[in-house]
Amino acid sequence: MGAGLAGSFGRAGSPGAAHSAYRTSTATVTRRTLVSQTQVNATLGDAGSYNVVNQASGTITALPVVGEVERQGQVLYQVSGAPVVLLYGQVPAYRSLSEGMTGPDVTELNADLVRLGYATRTALGPRSGWDYFSSETAYALELLQSRLGVTAPDGSLALGQAVFLPGAVKITVMGAGVVPGGAATPGTALLTASSTIPVVSINRDASQQSEVKVGDTVTITLPDGTTTPGVVSLAGTVATTDSTSGATTIPVEVALTHPAAAGHLSQAPVTVSITTGSVSNVLVVPVNALLARPSGGYAVEETGPQGHHLVAVSVGMFDDAAGVGMIFNGELYNFPQLREELAALIIVEDRRRSIHDFLNALTSTIVSVTGGHSAVHDLDQPLILIVRVRACGLARGVAIVVVAE
Repeated sequence: MGAGLAGSFGRAGSPGAAHSAYRTSTATVTRRTLVSQTQVNATLGDAGSYNVVNQASGTITALPVVGEVERQGQVLYQVSGAPVVLLYGQVPAYRSLSEGMTGPDVTELNADLVRLGYATRTALGPRSGWDYFSSETAYALELLQSRLGVTAPDGSLALGQAVFLPGAVKITVMGAGVVPGGAATPGTALLTASSTIPVVSINRDASQQSEVKVGDTVTITLPDGTTTPGVVSLAGTVATTDSTSGATTIPVEVALTHPAAAGHLSQAPVTVSITTGSVSNVLVVPVNALLARPSGGYAVEETGPQGHHLVAVSVGMFDDAAGVGMIFNGELYNFPQLREELAALIIVEDRRRSIHDFLNALTSTIVSVTGGHSAVHDLDQPLILIVRVRACGLARGVAIVVVAE
């Protein structure tokens, strides 16, 4: 059948909806799988920020350029003409390393030498023994030092010859007073750098914590309108309250499936579509095809050779992102999701009563009003408020239809 689309601000449920002065169109009711999604605003940024702490003594003779990307095995800066190389690792440089020493810093040095091609797994032996600085480690390190131009390489790593960071970095800020010719003092942060791995950060309403978990797949809409897939890598459990807005949120982070899709974007606004549920083999109509009946409940307007007439329906799951919803006859389908946080559209048909009366009628279900009209300007049109509710219920003169926020 065709479902009549009386615009969201039309007189819902009016017998003459088909001949309304408002523009209408038709859509086909389809049977398919419906995925419920909600869209949230987020920020595309970097996975982390790091201070580059110098451990060498002397005079700064070379520095990187802000915006430059540095990777493992490359020279970060020079002190008194000697190169300081970037290596990957979680343990910062805090001592000189030489043959016979052991520890987690030795483990990350051996791993770096293998990744850079100066040592082999076979030569270093079982991975469990990589925490030992062997003669093979010394030989591989001497090869790296020769390539970097170290004067008289000896196969040991003096404190200050390397900086260990978790991964590749982009130089973002020079330290105060850090210039070529300036003094290099051990323990001083010369540079600030950021990770080159893009990450999407979301401040998710704490009441919706159960909707997101690590491993969930999402769709990210970039500023140019293109989309790229992502996976939730962090779903915070500790909520914080903003002192200005009073909003209570939890941190959620999303890793891009294809990091290159981020390009050179940094601190860019994006939109994330989060899947909150799904159901198969159901009737689906656009949200704005649903008409709120004055007597309560919902209907769609069927068109055909016999003319136009209203068909009473009940509502179930809604796809906030696509703007479509599930309909069925009989009792309201008791989806567990409908008993949790849902976005809802309240259409007030009785304009003689205060909107606060209607909100008070749903006090037990409303969490917060998040948008809509605060004043009535056209009494011929229903007032629309977008609220967040805990359940899908009805009050006299009020029809609740789940739609996008």
